[in-house]
Amino acid sequence: MACCGSCLCCQCCCRDGETRTPEELTILGETHEEEDEILPRKDYESLDYDRCINEPYVEVLEGMNNKKAKKYEAVKWLLVFAIGVTIGLVGLFVDFFVRLFSQLKFRLVEKSVKECTEKGCLALSLLELLAFNMTFIFIASVLVLIEPVAAGSGIPEIKSYLNGVKIPGIVRLQTFLCKAIGVLFTVAGGLFVGKEGPMIHSGAIQFTFTRELDSTFSDRDKRDFVSAGAAAGVAAAFGAPIGGTLFSLEEGSSFWNQALTWKVLFCSMSATFTLNFFRSGINFNKWGSFQLPGLLNFGEFKCQDGDKRCHLWTAVDLAFFVMMGIVGGLLGALFNCINKRLAKYRMRNVHPKAKFIRVLESLLVSMVTTVVVFLASMTLGECRDLSTPTTNNTTVLVSEVAIHQLFHQDGTFSPVTLTIFFVLYFLLACWTYGVSVPSGLFVPSLLCGAAFGRLVANILKINIGMAIYSGTFALVGAAAFLGGVVRMTISLTVILIESTNEITYGLPIMITLMVAKWTGDFFNKGIYDIHILLRGVPLLEWETEVEMDKLTASDIMEPNLTYVYPHTRIQSLVCILRTTVYHAFPVVTENREYEKEFMKGNILVSNNIRFKKTSVLTRAGEQRQRCQSMKSYPSSELRNVCDEQAGAEPNEGQDILQQMLERRHMPYPNLYPDQSPSEEWTMEERFRPLTFHGLILRSQLVNLLIRGVCYSENQSSATQPRLSYAEMTEDYPRYPDIHDLDLALLNPRMIVDVTPYMNPCPYTVSPNTHVSQVFNLFRTMGLRHLPVVNAMGEIVGIITRHNLTHEFLLAKLRQHSITI
Repeated sequence: MACCGSCLCCQCCCRDGETRTPEELTILGETHEEEDEILPRKDYESLDYDRCINEPYVEVLEGMNNKKAKKYEAVKWLLVFAIGVTIGLVGLFVDFFVRLFSQLKFRLVEKSVKECTEKGCLALSLLELLAFNMTFIFIASVLVLIEPVAAGSGIPEIKSYLNGVKIPGIVRLQTFLCKAIGVLFTVAGGLFVGKEGPMIHSGAIQFTFTRELDSTFSDRDKRDFVSAGAAAGVAAAFGAPIGGTLFSLEEGSSFWNQALTWKVLFCSMSATFTLNFFRSGINFNKWGSFQLPGLLNFGEFKCQDGDKRCHLWTAVDLAFFVMMGIVGGLLGALFNCINKRLAKYRMRNVHPKAKFIRVLESLLVSMVTTVVVFLASMTLGECRDLSTPTTNNTTVLVSEVAIHQLFHQDGTFSPVTLTIFFVLYFLLACWTYGVSVPSGLFVPSLLCGAAFGRLVANILKINIGMAIYSGTFALVGAAAFLGGVVRMTISLTVILIESTNEITYGLPIMITLMVAKWTGDFFNKGIYDIHILLRGVPLLEWETEVEMDKLTASDIMEPNLTYVYPHTRIQSLVCILRTTVYHAFPVVTENREYEKEFMKGNILVSNNIRFKKTSVLTRAGEQRQRCQSMKSYPSSELRNVCDEQAGAEPNEGQDILQQMLERRHMPYPNLYPDQSPSEEWTMEERFRPLTFHGLILRSQLVNLLIRGVCYSENQSSATQPRLSYAEMTEDYPRYPDIHDLDLALLNPRMIVDVTPYMNPCPYTVSPNTHVSQVFNLFRTMGLRHLPVVNAMGEIVGIITRHNLTHEFLLAKLRQHSITI
């Protein structure tokens, strides 16, 4: 990697004659070219689930009573119900138009095929089919260009959001519209995709339809609504409300409680019965019959009447189910490996180019899929009369017909046909997932697995002569392959049981999914986790590895802090906000009487926390950095202040640490509460310990500057304007940026008292806290920043999400082992 030579990172990390180690690359969040791995990026922001208990919020709490709290809770229940009903209607909308477009396409193409079979002009039929499919895919791909987050299934993004990572645009109305409309064109366009994954994403963003709702609830409340919406999407797709609830728990939410369980289940039930009510009424004209619970129904598994030898499955079959689970795990790992390489290729060769290249790739996939399916059907397929499940006035989708035939067709499928179908569907589905269109992965995985299971059933039934029920093996094969791809266990078991309405399948499905997951995990991660890692999202797993407890908070924290004082000049705040990208700043004072520090070799040791000499950032250096970006500040007064500071810097060649140690017993000057810290710190004062008082967010500081919350130097801080909680959160969640601030309107010598608005009681940890304790606290409480405070009340570092990712901890563990 080339160095620019000017930025701080380049000066620190790109020294002459040195190259970055793999550990440094991991910590910096960059790509290690040898291993070709994409490491977690630092530009992803965490969601703020922890409440800021500042003075404006305390005023709100004091005005709160049980009646208001119950009213607020009732509003959340009503919103959860509205989310469930809405996602049911969205599912109805998508299903109706997919069937409408598919019916129109196949009627015209079928008519053309019948005419051209006699006249020998099948090429014309193929062109007609290509025209339909590529037009639909073009529309879907253009919608993704409008909102790129609408691509794919959306499950990786929702999983990241529920893990506490802020993904820009993931829950916006524009994303919903592009997703819902795009997926119906994608499915109608004949690509090997499903609409179930996009339904989950669509359900997760139901609560942001109005600006009022978006600003009424906090990140914590929105997390709960997204959990409920994701579960409702699963429930509507499969008719599985309990499975949807478990999906939200297993694959999504990192933070769960009993009250959330009831809300999520209620939302899932609302979605299922809303969709069921309307579909049953529209398709059968029997309103209230509830005969179509989900968009995808596997049908009823039962033996033929009078066949007493038939059983859905026996204990002997369990051995074959285990072997199918192993093979399904291997096939799923192969699918994920190929798809990962394709995704990396797209990231390097497609995404950096012009956006229309992504549209061309989508059209290429559509064209190849259409041609392959058409030619395979005409040249390799065997024509048989099959009983197609139909409704009064609509034909069931081709993918659903295929699933029904593989699960329930009495006739035997040819092993050659099943093999060709599996290979073609496997390769084309793997190529399709990741193209710039809304697409799901459940239906392609189910079809691949069902073909594999049916092939095993044919071998056992015909070649070996076993008396088995082929539909069971097709279902278990579908579970094995799907489990090998997505690595879901509990939720997928319940989803399949609810979709089949057959509780006796619980044990074989559970065993098969667990074996498939264990087998696949031996080679790689699930498909959703792979795409999360490819995006560089700093996802936190459920827990850390045992060996990580060799590390403590002091080993993984960020020691070089950018901080603010309780009473800080506007010019300092603007400098901090313009020269850093941090989202929170410790509020500190420097008024301790004595300092306990000593030198041990070339290491400064302070309260059991060790810092390399080169990593200690002096106050003088910090002030110099803050002033570097302020030369364009419209106030000449501020420019003069910065110039004077820069001129007053000590000689860089001085041994600053040695001077500090020589003067460490001198008393500190008092810092009066209504005074801003002096810009003319002595060497002693620049190394004073930082007493921790709280945290203040970047958004809060910008809000204070925009609203003119400050006081002059000759006044008391009591004259500073006070903001209410409503004023502090008025712009949530899209707070203004420091670069939107008109600096000409600010007086740089004014002082801001940040103490009423900081969080005085955030979660903190000791420097000696083991990593597993830090990790559990950070993840379970949904934290964004975790200060490290020693026994003296001094802040010595801060921990963020990036410091707890597996890659960062692994790099620190290697450094720890080398040090020992």
